[in-house]
Order: sequence, then structure tokens, then C-alpha cells
Amino acid sequence: MTQRTPAELPRDGFDTIPIYRTGAAVEVNLADNTNLWGTPPHAAAALRAGLDVAEYPDLYGQSLKETVAAQAGIAPSCVVTGNGSDDILDCAIRAFAAQGDTIAHPDPTFVMLPVFGRINGVTPVAVPLTASHTMDVDALLATGARIIYLCQPNNPTGTSTPAADIRRVIAEAPGLVILDEAYVEFSGDPGLIAEAPSLGRVVVARTLSKAYGLAGLRVGYGVASPEITATIERSRGPYKLNALAERAAVAAMTLDHDWVVARAAEAVVNRDRVAAELATRGLVALPSATNFLCVPTARAVEYAEAARARGIGIRAFASLPGIGGALRITAGPWAMMERLLAAMDTVR
Repeated sequence: MTQRTPAELPRDGFDTIPIYRTGAAVEVNLADNTNLWGTPPHAAAALRAGLDVAEYPDLYGQSLKETVAAQAGIAPSCVVTGNGSDDILDCAIRAFAAQGDTIAHPDPTFVMLPVFGRINGVTPVAVPLTASHTMDVDALLATGARIIYLCQPNNPTGTSTPAADIRRVIAEAPGLVILDEAYVEFSGDPGLIAEAPSLGRVVVARTLSKAYGLAGLRVGYGVASPEITATIERSRGPYKLNALAERAAVAAMTLDHDWVVARAAEAVVNRDRVAAELATRGLVALPSATNFLCVPTARAVEYAEAARARGIGIRAFASLPGIGGALRITAGPWAMMERLLAAMDTVR
């Protein structure tokens, strides 16, 4: 029997799946859409207090389930937790689509979504956004995909699709709908977690990496009917949420709630303020319902390089579908935004 070389061991085509990479570390990171005011105070205190980690954490994150359930007015059985909302997306795809099935998604959208599809042997089907940068409901439904992914508001454009359109996809989709509400806290919309268990074919994914300031702990959850959450948990497996992360997450969602709401509101104010400043410089951002701006410009790479030279990271896209070159800029405390504007002013 001929033995395979290490390069021949992976399944066919797996070497074409990209590894996610970020830029080098910077002093001020405006590229990742995280909470730039830092970790919420009670969550930070919970981390400082520590706990005995010699034992395994809770199997499925029961205290976080109960916290989410109490706030949404649903049963804990309608909540599934994970290692960031990425984990919810990955596990849902694996549980609800077989190899060779398709997952339809808006284009552009969260960059890892089609990657998760391909990792699980599921074919991503990209559906361009409309001219107004909303999701094309008719085209998404026309794919007949086993799973339809919706990012509301969308990343990286920051744009929001009308709620009626989102509900139509959920009502008419032939299979599962994954509704990613990673940025809902900045949108002024309550989202659909309270309704998700009764909507039948949807799982609503949320993260504590953005508004809640816990990106380094990797905490996410999904809300759906008990049948759907149980299926995702079979795919997820146990012990995905570590004990310290779960404790901090519960503190952030309860004791730090007012702090989180206030910081999210400040991010929205500063987002709009920097958008107005950019407009005076001939850079017109897309309408945003998130904590970041998507700014179309053919000089995206130049602006990003100028910012990085001054210790500031922003995300440059060379060619977003339907947009072209663009910058993605996270809104943070105004002192950070002033530094960014000064850096961008050096590009002539």
C-alpha cells in the first residue's frame, strides 16, 4: 500500500480554504469593530476575582443560557452558547446541511461565512447586494439553498435591510435561516431573539465581542426553537465556553447592562460625527446601523497605510463586490477618531 504524503492527507480542495489573517499590532485598532472603551467594569472584576479552573466548565453554558433567556423572555432550552458567534454559525452549518448542499449569503458579508461553508463541505452561493446595499431577498430565496445566511446589520457595509424583508426570508425559505445580529446593539432595533423560538426555521446568532467588550473571551450564543438548539448542540459538543468567559459574560449582560448601552450610544454618536468629518474631505460613508463605517474610496490602501504609519489600524478592502475600494472604520472614543482624521489628512 502506498502511503500518502502529508500534503496528500487533507481532503480534496481543502488547501484552497484561506487562513484568516489580520495586520500587525497597532496602538489604536479601529479595524475589528470591537468595543474601544474596553471591558465592562463588572465583567473585568469577575475576571480579576478568578476561580478554580481545575475542573471542566459547565457542559453547555447553563448560567449564560439562563441569563439570555431571562432577558429575552424565553426558555433556557431556546438558547445555545458557543465559542463566539462564529462557533454558532459553524455548528449550525454542520448540523443542518450535508456535503454538497448550498448556503446562500449576501455579497459582501461576514468574510468567514463562506469559509465555514466550505470547511463543512457546503457550497457557498454569493448573492450580490442591491444597489442600495441591502440584501436581495428575491435572489436569496431563488437559490433554493438548504441554508440562507443574513447579516443584519450587514458587515462590512454597515447597512440595514428592512425588517419586513428579513421576515419574508424566514417565512419563505425552504430550509434553515441563520440571522446574524452581531451589531444589533448599535442599530436601534431590538432584533428577533425574543421571537426566534416561535419563528420555526431561524436561529438568531449574537456575540459579546462587539458592544459587550469581551472579544478576547470568545462568547456567543444563538436563540431558536428547542428543536433547533438541541440539533446545534449535537454539532457543537460540550465544554466550548470556558468558565471564566461564562462568568464574565453573565456579569456583562446583567451588572454592566447600563454601561454597555451607554458605550454603544456613544459609539453611534461618534460614528456619525466622524462620517460628517469625512464628508467634508470628500469621503462619503455608506449609511450605517453598526459601530463602524464603510467608506468607498479608490485610495483605501493609501489611507490605511497612512493610518498604520501613525499607529492606527483600519481595514482596507481593495475591491468589495458592488462597491470597489473601501475602508472599514470602527467608531471609538473621540480622541481616537481625531487621531485617525489627522492621519488621513496626510494623504494628498
